[in-house]
Amino acid sequence: MAATNDLNVKLAVYMERLDNYIESQTALNRSLCERIEKVDVNLDEIHNWRNRFYGAKWITGAVGILILHTSVVLSSILAMMRWMR
Repeated sequence: MAATNDLNVKLAVYMERLDNYIESQTALNRSLCERIEKVDVNLDEIHNWRNRFYGAKWITGAVGILILHTSVVLSSILAMMRWMR
């Protein structure tokens, strides 16, 4: 009888510890899922900033080429005017 009671006590302690372990793992899983979702949101924000940066870089290059082209055309017009005199 004492062995059965001892076994029941050990089983009850084991089950309680198992329940605590399951609860802590569930809380950990929830926490990890929330953090992974935050990382996903942060990655989307970084992707948007990268696209904006590439857009600004492209616009800056286009404006630079436009300025270069304009200066070459104006220089050639001035050179033709001097040559015609």
